[in-house]
Amino acid sequence: MSGLRVVPTWRHGQERLYVCLTDGRNVAWYDREAGRVNLLSEERRDDVLETLRPFLTGPVMIGPPPVPTPAELARLALHPDDDLAPNRPGEALLVALDRDPGPARRLRPDPRRRALTAEQMVGDALDRLDGAGWHVLHSVPLPGGDRLHHLLIGPGGLFCVHSLYARKQKVLVADPMITLGRRDPQPLLRRLRADADRASYALTAEVRPLLALTEPADIALIAPPREVRILRDRDLDSLSRLGGVLKPADVEALHAMARDRNTWVRV
Repeated sequence: MSGLRVVPTWRHGQERLYVCLTDGRNVAWYDREAGRVNLLSEERRDDVLETLRPFLTGPVMIGPPPVPTPAELARLALHPDDDLAPNRPGEALLVALDRDPGPARRLRPDPRRRALTAEQMVGDALDRLDGAGWHVLHSVPLPGGDRLHHLLIGPGGLFCVHSLYARKQKVLVADPMITLGRRDPQPLLRRLRADADRASYALTAEVRPLLALTEPADIALIAPPREVRILRDRDLDSLSRLGGVLKPADVEALHAMARDRNTWVRV
């Protein structure tokens, strides 16, 4: 027996299978998404591959860990409490509902749960853009108790994304007002532009506002909204076709900056 064991872990939203000695020290890890086995000790190569054999899927590259990029080094330098990348869609609402679930029985649904559904649906759609060279951060905290629902960074630029639950409702857009069904209109576009301006100040780069509507019955525009892009959640994948604004190195640098909680403390 080699005395090695496999320990699955999650780091920065990605699964890794670590191969450990009996004393807990790592000798290798398998990155399934990258299809690579990273060896810390070439002497244990055969033992590592034998231990990982039940977990390997498809062809894999085998070798020493790649040299980290500057963006990866910046990420690794962050204290876990300051790293926003692990935030789930609707992270702030999940925490609030966990602390205060509200009464078990109520006449009307808790509006926080509808808001959470919207952020999760939009967040999942944005996360699927990752393979097209985009990065997304969820529930980015701002001073004063505010937050950005999502911050999208990629070849097509930066977007401050606000999720709005609109299932089976008609949405009337009369900039800056948004009206859902028979509810009173709200100046949501004004707030969204202000959030984008705060993000632009923090990142010293242009951040464009985007309103994502979840499953609306219809969208009626009195006039095209100023500077704000409005999309249904099902159409968010169209953003993957945008490009020509940021180079890959710029995307990585801005993502490394945005994921640091300290970037947002004075906006």
